[in-house]
Amino acid sequence: MVKVGIVGGTGYTGVELLRLLAGHPQVGVSVITSRSEAGRPVADLFPNLRGHFDIAYSAPDAKTLAACDLVFFATPNGTAMKLVPGLLDAGVKVIDLAADFRLREVTVWEKWYAMQHACPDLLEEAVYGLPEVNREAITKARLVANPGCYPTAATLGFLPLIESGVIDIDNLIADCKSGVSGAGRGASAPMLMGEVGESFKAYAVPGHRHLPEIRQNLSECAGEPVGLTFVPHLLPMIRGIHATLYAQLNEEADLQALFEQRYAAEPFVDVLPPGSHPETRSVRGVNQCRIAVHRPQGWDGVVVLSVIDNLVKGAAGQAVQNMNLMMGLEETAGLGAVALLP
Repeated sequence: MVKVGIVGGTGYTGVELLRLLAGHPQVGVSVITSRSEAGRPVADLFPNLRGHFDIAYSAPDAKTLAACDLVFFATPNGTAMKLVPGLLDAGVKVIDLAADFRLREVTVWEKWYAMQHACPDLLEEAVYGLPEVNREAITKARLVANPGCYPTAATLGFLPLIESGVIDIDNLIADCKSGVSGAGRGASAPMLMGEVGESFKAYAVPGHRHLPEIRQNLSECAGEPVGLTFVPHLLPMIRGIHATLYAQLNEEADLQALFEQRYAAEPFVDVLPPGSHPETRSVRGVNQCRIAVHRPQGWDGVVVLSVIDNLVKGAAGQAVQNMNLMMGLEETAGLGAVALLP
């Protein structure tokens, strides 16, 4: 039985980790931390977990965490980097669900996250946790940087096109929409139902923190810098990301076959039949990315539709997938649920 700890277990990603791990046959949660809720039973805060976890929140303690095999950080940006070096020294494997280790260049990270990095020497070692790209490296990693939600949907959608060289990489467009849970569980006036209900808007058009992450992923895939426009939008729903991706073709190709072949062996990427339009509800609560590829309206370009649940394949589910790989477990263990409908 793999003994895991969760640092920061009161947010949406923390409770999603617990929900998924409750059904994992080879994992036990030994500690879950929260300074504000220390001593409170987890099921008091999240009643859906009643009967699944007889455990209370505790204050973060380095010695207790060091007794785990693997620790998840479901904390705000800037928290994990202060504790990770000590855990690695103690032989504990770490998955950070925040952004502390996602970007390779410390100057870029500090520009976008407006703080000094506490352990820049670990940026080179950290493995970017997108299994469809870095599976082998993840199996050998001590430290995995779990990808962001927008970057997961966009990268998986663009990946086969860039790998095959059939598109112009100088003018990529990622038009992405997210449910409000992507903003976290903290109280915020712009996230109130009265503010987001029956409304739809773009935000962070001058630059979103996920822009350098998506650009880094696509540039590494292409072997050279890519030109990318990324515009996120807020939808009046709780879960889900829909990424509509645009690129200009520079040669003819059977795009449906290209995507089907690239993801044929991937357990959590589903390429839909030609003409399909994936819905966010089809991945609600599951670790799945569903993709459809189109050649629309006589244009010499391609439109890719990519949907995920931002809390699962975009966060906690992908973290469990990475944990399975790191600990030598079946990659799909604990992730076999069916999406919730309606």
